[in-house]
Amino acid sequence: MDILIVDDDPTVRSSTLIAVEAEGHYGEWSENGADALARLRDDHFDLVLLDLQLGEENGLDVLSEIRKKFPKVAVVMFTAHASIKTAVEATQRGALDYLQKPFAPDDLRRVLTVGQKFSKMERRIETLEVAVADAASGSPSCEFESRDPAMKEVFDILFRAAGTPATVLILGESGTGKSVVARAVHQRSAVAAKPFVTVSCPSLSKELLESELFGHVKGSFTGAVKDQWGKVKAAEGGTLFLDEIGELPMEIQPKLLRLWQEREYERLGENKSRPAEVRVIAATNRDLKAQVEAGEFREDLFYRLNVIAVEMPPLRARPSDLEHFAESYLEFFAGQLGRPITGFSEEAMAAVRAYPWPGNLRELKNVVERAAILTRERTISTTDLPPGVLSPEGGEVAAPAGGSLGARVSLEEVEREHIRRVVAGSDSLSEAAEVLGIDQATLYRKRKKYGME
Repeated sequence: MDILIVDDDPTVRSSTLIAVEAEGHYGEWSENGADALARLRDDHFDLVLLDLQLGEENGLDVLSEIRKKFPKVAVVMFTAHASIKTAVEATQRGALDYLQKPFAPDDLRRVLTVGQKFSKMERRIETLEVAVADAASGSPSCEFESRDPAMKEVFDILFRAAGTPATVLILGESGTGKSVVARAVHQRSAVAAKPFVTVSCPSLSKELLESELFGHVKGSFTGAVKDQWGKVKAAEGGTLFLDEIGELPMEIQPKLLRLWQEREYERLGENKSRPAEVRVIAATNRDLKAQVEAGEFREDLFYRLNVIAVEMPPLRARPSDLEHFAESYLEFFAGQLGRPITGFSEEAMAAVRAYPWPGNLRELKNVVERAAILTRERTISTTDLPPGVLSPEGGEVAAPAGGSLGARVSLEEVEREHIRRVVAGSDSLSEAAEVLGIDQATLYRKRKKYGME
């Protein structure tokens, strides 16, 4: 666990920190309530060991503030002035346990064990809350069903590997469901109750990405005004999901390799090595072998990644799944909207089957959700589908009137449809802006102009 020791006596702080670390935990300390609350706001801690008397402060008042602002953090009170009255009051205010000073090693182990059980329970609740939120917000179970032999084999490999600590590499085009499958692997693993933490590799500059991964110390770069832990620390004991790892800067790759091989890392601007125990799942839409040959990706990191590697087939290669997914998505969104939509017309389903779906599952889901919202009938017709899906050229950029490039339509109409299609087929707005060759601010203005917000 990550433990914060709050005591105004430096001797007690030092000895408790040594005892905590001797039990295999990580400890830090604060000398007063204000500093403790600030540390809890800025960093993650599983347990607080809080003194009852903090100089002029009453530790019970600090306890009340911690329980009010950080209800998922366990608090154990400790003091040299124990009494039944204070023990009862501490429990009533939300303390998990009570430890009398000076404490014996066995007493400390007992409260740490209680704290671990509480922390594990909180993480399990958080995992279940995320799963419920995902189910309520748009991920029908059909994404783990398939009638396609190649896709069935992918799921079989992934879910057999889920119960092992092996690194998993998921390849595939944008929108094929790599992040959804990564979470499913985590949920089927032995660390399902522990954190699942995502790092989007293309989202930040090299310095900020390194800080997001490993953390930093105050003053390590411009804007680093305080110490900060990274995603590796947040994922301790669980799964670290590196999304689009093919875009990881070369400068960070050796540090990631060290994390895998030696199970340790250093925060940015710090020389102290810290242990890490995380299971890594990575995903990319790039050809990593080609990147290795081009000198853009380390060969040793590639082989370390390539333990269990699978490729998610694009939707156009899964015709046996397409109609099933479209109908399942429609049933899901119709249920969410409370609308009595029964299915697709023959013409609409023919258009769905004919379209190549460059944005894969993500684009299909967006199109079906849009149709479910806009339709005035009990069945989805071609008028409910975006014009680009109805383009006879399928893969070309289509104008709203259904024409292809060179048709008698304005540049504005072509731009609007092209932006819609690229955004639908991208993992993020930053990726869409990169594909379009514009910055995110320009993309935001154009989406607002065309009513895409």
